[in-house]
Amino acid sequence: MIDILGKRYYFFLLSLVVILPGLILLGIMAVNGTLPLAIDFTGGSLLEVRFEASAPQPGEIVELYNQLGIEDVTVQTTGEGTYVIRSSVVEDTVRTEDNFGEMIVLRFESVGPTIGAEVTARASQAVAIAAVIVVLYMTFAFRGVPNAVRFGVCAILAMIHDVAVVFSLTAIGSRFWGWQIDSLFLTALLTVIGFSVQDKIVVFDRVRENSGIFRNLPFETLVNHSIVQTLQRSINTQLMTVEFMLLSLALFGGVTLREFAVILLVGLFSGTYSSIFIAAPVLVAWEKREWRSWFRRNGNTTAA
Repeated sequence: MIDILGKRYYFFLLSLVVILPGLILLGIMAVNGTLPLAIDFTGGSLLEVRFEASAPQPGEIVELYNQLGIEDVTVQTTGEGTYVIRSSVVEDTVRTEDNFGEMIVLRFESVGPTIGAEVTARASQAVAIAAVIVVLYMTFAFRGVPNAVRFGVCAILAMIHDVAVVFSLTAIGSRFWGWQIDSLFLTALLTVIGFSVQDKIVVFDRVRENSGIFRNLPFETLVNHSIVQTLQRSINTQLMTVEFMLLSLALFGGVTLREFAVILLVGLFSGTYSSIFIAAPVLVAWEKREWRSWFRRNGNTTAA
């Protein structure tokens, strides 16, 4: 049998190595006031245009906006002669064709800061309510197993792990590729949360079934056996189907969908990973109360 739980602290360390750099970068951005929030959350206007003749340079568009008194503007190229221009709220599209020639307005959106704050608050409330419901549901569903509430709490802890991976990836993406936290990011994040909880329930449900069959097995051996039984199912349903589709979307879906596809790709992979290597190991560590011996071992080693 594959000994997955015997190496659980290596998996915990790997998660920290993946998560901490991005979260530290995100914290620095928060302190400096440079969080990569799109207009969906901060309020502002988005203009997507395509120039029929020779396209201007992004710097020229920024200079035009500055001349009109709009200082906070960013310009992103999405294709041949196509630009996405984000700025503070404007009443109408800026008439850039007067300076750069004929253009076609592909999209114009304007979101007030009040609406952006409301979206953020409701998204946070939805995640919090969903977490409480998951704990209550799993406590009820696993009521025949000792310490049933631990299964729900461990599922939420692993879900937080996946959310942290997504935010870490987004922070790194914003630093190197100009990614922003927008409505598509929120959609991807909620999807990752849903898939993440589903994976944890599948693994824990197998633990529940085996606890009634292999009653004499040590808890760690029982959980490890349950993980191995669900391993093939997790790989087949996640990596072999959803992940390949998202990889194709990330490579060939175009610039506007690339960030969304990559976040989903990494987030769903993290959900599968945390179901096997985070949620169940945390459950075992909690059952054995291993934190009681961490410092004791260190003290014995030092004395020796």
